[in-house]
Amino acid sequence: MALFDPPGSLEGERLEDGFGRRFSYLRLSLTDRCNFRCTYCLPNGFVKQQGLPSELSSEEIYRAVAAFAGLGLWKLRLTGGEPTVRHDFTEITRKLREIEGIRRIAMTTNGYRLAQRASEWREAGVDAVNVSIDTLDPKAFASLTGHDRLADVVAGVDAALEAGFDTVKVNSVLLRDLERSGWDDILRFVETRDLSWRFIEFMRTNDNTAFHEQQATPGEIVRDRLLAAGWEPQSREIGAGPAVDYAHPAYRGRIGLIAPYSPGFCESCNRLRLSSRGRLHLCLFGTEGLDLRELLQRDDQQEELVSRIVAAMPGKSRGHRLNEGDSGATPHLASIGG
Repeated sequence: MALFDPPGSLEGERLEDGFGRRFSYLRLSLTDRCNFRCTYCLPNGFVKQQGLPSELSSEEIYRAVAAFAGLGLWKLRLTGGEPTVRHDFTEITRKLREIEGIRRIAMTTNGYRLAQRASEWREAGVDAVNVSIDTLDPKAFASLTGHDRLADVVAGVDAALEAGFDTVKVNSVLLRDLERSGWDDILRFVETRDLSWRFIEFMRTNDNTAFHEQQATPGEIVRDRLLAAGWEPQSREIGAGPAVDYAHPAYRGRIGLIAPYSPGFCESCNRLRLSSRGRLHLCLFGTEGLDLRELLQRDDQQEELVSRIVAAMPGKSRGHRLNEGDSGATPHLASIGG
């Protein structure tokens, strides 16, 4: 069997959990390293932990994605950490594009190399890009991320638009300190750009509990502000993530909201996660995950790999327990790709 061919006997199979949810979307973390020091994720920067296995090799990544593609997952998001700190990011993307069944590749980045590499990554096969920008105030951005590079990141967003990605989105974590500042700047930003600026409720992890208590802001604040100003919710596309997008006739761009603390958030879950060290996570806030790495060593292990993935699905819970203060085994968002 060729590396990029999913197991023939399982071509028609589709992953389904015990609640009837089907899965089309794999979030693949290429690394848990990041060169930014965002206060809500890695305030002290990335610290290498001793004793951890190495990151997946490119060959292990291809075998894993081929197995998921054989089970019907057709949308792939490359995440981190910061996925582009891997020197082989472009080559990995090119080869993943060759896998039968993969129809869409997206990436999430802090944007620090995007202005220089947008066209390269588009040519390599990336269809969509999400860029993290929590504020358009340069001083606040520098304080939040540890880097005075807002202008470079915004230039990266514009380069992505110019490069012709199918979609360009900005991810912005809702923080109390930023709640009332910069709204007009964001509106001006989306007024003339064909992109979606998405606000994401700040999620509690095991190492940010105190900061979460100080900074968490409910998504209803954004939703109510949008509705009051005449923005209309849009229908979700097939295979889309959990965001609800809002549109306004006076704006070229859209504003989105991801509200994981809202009731029923997990009912339409369509995504699984694979960590940079080969662990399958059925939920961002679930257990420590199921190790797949031993089955990523040879091409002839594909059928066994697929069987292990299928067998794990009944263990997926109906939803996370964030509202109960339970973040599962997630130490920080960079650990398994957010």
